[in-house]
Amino acid sequence: MRFSRFIVKSRVVILALAIALLVPSAIGMAATRVNYDMLTYLPGDIDTMVGQDELMNEFGKGAFSFVIIEGMSDEDVSKLRDRIETVEHVESAIWYTSFADLSIPKELLPDKLYDAFNAGDATMMAVFFDGTTSEDGTMAAFQEIRRICGEQCFVSGMTAMVLDLKDVCRKEEPIYVAIAVALAVAVMMLLLDSFLVPLVFMASIGMAILYNMGTNVLLGEISFITMALAAVLQLAVTMDYSIFLWHSYNEQLETYADKQEAMAVAIQKTLSSVVGSSITTVAGFVALCFMSFKLGLDMGLVMAKGVVLGVIGCVTILPAMVLLLDKPLQRTRHKALIPDMQKFAGAVTKAFPVFVALFVLLVAPAYGAYRQANGEVYYNLGAAMPEYMQYSIAQRKLEDTFHVASTHMLLVDAGTSEKDIQAMIDEMEQVDGVKYVLGLESMTGATIPREILPKRIVEKLRGKHWELMLINSDYAVASDEVNAQLGTLNEILKKYDQRGMLIGEAPCMKDMIEITDHDFQVVNLVSIAAIFAIILLVTRSVSLPFILIAVIELAIFINLGCAHYLKQSLPFIAPICISTIQLGATVDYAILMTTRYKTERTAGKSRREAVAIALSTSAPSILVSGMGLFAATFGVGLYSDIDIISSICMLLARGAIISMVLVILALPAMLMLFDGLIRRTTLGMRVKSAKEEG
Repeated sequence: MRFSRFIVKSRVVILALAIALLVPSAIGMAATRVNYDMLTYLPGDIDTMVGQDELMNEFGKGAFSFVIIEGMSDEDVSKLRDRIETVEHVESAIWYTSFADLSIPKELLPDKLYDAFNAGDATMMAVFFDGTTSEDGTMAAFQEIRRICGEQCFVSGMTAMVLDLKDVCRKEEPIYVAIAVALAVAVMMLLLDSFLVPLVFMASIGMAILYNMGTNVLLGEISFITMALAAVLQLAVTMDYSIFLWHSYNEQLETYADKQEAMAVAIQKTLSSVVGSSITTVAGFVALCFMSFKLGLDMGLVMAKGVVLGVIGCVTILPAMVLLLDKPLQRTRHKALIPDMQKFAGAVTKAFPVFVALFVLLVAPAYGAYRQANGEVYYNLGAAMPEYMQYSIAQRKLEDTFHVASTHMLLVDAGTSEKDIQAMIDEMEQVDGVKYVLGLESMTGATIPREILPKRIVEKLRGKHWELMLINSDYAVASDEVNAQLGTLNEILKKYDQRGMLIGEAPCMKDMIEITDHDFQVVNLVSIAAIFAIILLVTRSVSLPFILIAVIELAIFINLGCAHYLKQSLPFIAPICISTIQLGATVDYAILMTTRYKTERTAGKSRREAVAIALSTSAPSILVSGMGLFAATFGVGLYSDIDIISSICMLLARGAIISMVLVILALPAMLMLFDGLIRRTTLGMRVKSAKEEG
């Protein structure tokens, strides 16, 4: 009680300090760099990432783009190329004037080279940058190229996608928070017993969110997914803690006339229950840190930190605000809409065999659909972009006009003979979906020696250690076809050059598919194991962790299985996030009910009485919590134009409802069914006689 009384006594100082901390938090938030390039989260030791480093070191090239130009004369295109090359951070712009004088007709170029860069009245130039895809300098160069190119040009490439993603997210992120707050407040005003207290909750939680976002500056940078979702998720998963404190405070007011003493007791009781509740949520987020794909570490650290700060805010800032505003809070109280749940609880416990049967019947189809949904995810980040964005328009132009769906880069040992390189190119061009391979050999043809090429061109494509080539493909990034193509190309490459590397967006995506597929298994196992251990310690039971996790896992199977039945293709990161977040955030509902069941059963109540009391007393809190999580995420899911954000939020919203329903209907049935096993495998539960087990 010392801590609780200290909080109550120091409430004015705490509130003043909390407000003062908002200033450095806002500064830290503004100073935190946001990373919009998901490929940077791949492990640095894989070939594709090593190859990108070699490309930068050897040629000073990082990001790559095609600029498609329509209806422009050759003279104007040549001038445009010259202007693009003057843009800061553009390493080179390659068009046919890079190989030949403008006075030489394009038609005299080797056929392969001509066809690669021309189609009807459209022509194309390749632009290389001296920085990586998401570096600030590269993005600034892209913006400048878009400006000088005008409406006759379309700029493709990963940086174009990153740039458009950045613009959309910056516009949408404040709206995400506004929607989440508005809907969460509306739900709490309806389901809680006060019109004013939800606004106090939002003020307290809002401070904790700003502290979390401000301290992200210590991490250096965070991903755009974390930036977009952190505030919404922190609001959604920590809202319960404020509700616990409010209910506990009002209960203590019936016992203590002094509101300060009532709050001190409420803080003490809330702290013990909230710490136990938050540990499972933190465990779910920490499990994401075990991903090889470092986006999980980024999101896991930020969200785990957010939950801890939410708990601290709940037992320090919120009590200070409630005591300060106690009179208006009490005056605006009203009867909660949630009815008495005793009759409902009696009906559920009476019909428990029906719910057990439904549980068993749902397992097979839900798990089957869940497995199918995990196999139906997409990895093409461009597919998550709205069709009206400049990147999407440029990509469609590239595919429709030049029939190029993806471009790979090839680094070949500079010591490889011209004969072997030509043989390798010939072999690669026979691979399904490969349009052509462009290198120094493509520019000279089979009969013209490389020595006649201008030195400046040779230097752009051949360095001290490597020769650079481009492979244009008919197949889209992250498709099964392109992944099979890359496998074949890599086999051919290694036959001629063991050190050679295949790099670019499609190879990176192939690596991402393999890495995240493994990560999904690891994260699932880690989250289940960690939460199993926590439930084991909290309940001191061997059987209850199996029962509680089984109920929430079925909710996860149903949630992701719905995506399969509804034919929804999910972004690859969504199932990984949902499997851990839904488990960590909603298993609390099950722990809450089970704890009350244990208390009542140990006190001598019969099986049916104990379960009915546990359900009737826990259901209101579970309903408020579940509907709050639903409200905070559903609106964002509907609004967002970024499919990754939208999908994760919609899954969380649906998952909250499914978990809530299963805990209210299926968990009581499980407790009824396994009551004997639970009592025999739980420390401190007295074994009843057969007569008492009704």
